[in-house]
Amino acid sequence: MSEMRIAMITRRFWPLVGGAEMVMANLASEFQRQGAKPILLTAQWDPTWPQQFTHRDIQVQRLPNPERRRWGTFVYMGALSRWLRTNRDSYDVAFVSMLKHSAYAAITACRKQHHRVVLRVEGGGDTGDCHWHNIARFGNRIRRRCKLAHAIIAPSEATHDELVDAQFPLHRIHHIPNGVSLAPKERPSDATLLARKTLSQNNRDFTSHADHQISVYTGRLTRNKGLFELLDAWRIVVNKNPYCQLWLIGEGPDREALYDRIRELELIGHVLMPGAFDDVSDILMAANTFILPSYVEGLSLSLLEAMANHVHVIASDIAGNRQLINNNVHGRLVPVKEVDPLATAILSAQTSDNSGMIAAAYQRVQQEFSLESMARRHLQVFEDTLRNGA
Repeated sequence: MSEMRIAMITRRFWPLVGGAEMVMANLASEFQRQGAKPILLTAQWDPTWPQQFTHRDIQVQRLPNPERRRWGTFVYMGALSRWLRTNRDSYDVAFVSMLKHSAYAAITACRKQHHRVVLRVEGGGDTGDCHWHNIARFGNRIRRRCKLAHAIIAPSEATHDELVDAQFPLHRIHHIPNGVSLAPKERPSDATLLARKTLSQNNRDFTSHADHQISVYTGRLTRNKGLFELLDAWRIVVNKNPYCQLWLIGEGPDREALYDRIRELELIGHVLMPGAFDDVSDILMAANTFILPSYVEGLSLSLLEAMANHVHVIASDIAGNRQLINNNVHGRLVPVKEVDPLATAILSAQTSDNSGMIAAAYQRVQQEFSLESMARRHLQVFEDTLRNGA
């Protein structure tokens, strides 16, 4: 269908930045580039935020979401339902991030007017949607409603298997891996120094020496990302090589606890937490190494972005990361929750020629995980759903 109109729904969105939010932002831009017409619906978490704004040329509509926890969810679900009903003639398909409250409200509203709803799973394991159904208030009820969606997209093998185990209709489950935009195939020799200079000119937090080894993490600042173990490992790294910095890019509930740990370990100046960024390409360009020590992942967008930007990657040896990395081929895998092996891998990366692994990682993303292919496959699911009424 030419100029397909897509109501994209994600309760969290910019300036709240995480993997799921970035997936929806990237898809919206790529959908538009491929000829579709997306509009993005999200929650107004702060009453001072504008109700309407433009993000990367995409129209965004914020819906009421009061601060009081359960009341805020109730108000948001009602506002989303009303928008979908009132604007029924302005979209062809509703595309929802996460199998949670937004999905319940969208399916309920759209069933009455025969609109198609496609859901997208975000996260797996103990932090994933399927596990949330088992522990959340009304989780079972929301899961039953989600099973009425016309299609469900799983970004990883693990999330696909979780949907199967939860008895979602098999013919409606589609495995579409995450995808990212690719940096130019060749990275200029002076690119790292130029990126560091640009960052320091715009944000003094990024001031660094040209010969510093810089490692980066991008994502939510939460304990299950392995960041406390990373700080303990970084203390070991700094003792061996004081000319290095760790940049923790993002926001999250454990930010203050992480800062306290940085002070306890006397890592002030060696670890920076400059906040969240909508575009991390310059940050990745400035880095020598990207580190993702998560306890659990689906198919990490942050890890893919690092691989696509010619950054050597070190990640925890878990199912989601193994889907992207063969150890010592595309990057280094380390045991989850273990400090010493993580420190050893970082120190090894600082003193080794990692160019072969960097090239292999870039090639893998190019062949299997491009944003263009990801968006095209999503649009095909939307078209098939509209055509077949499945």
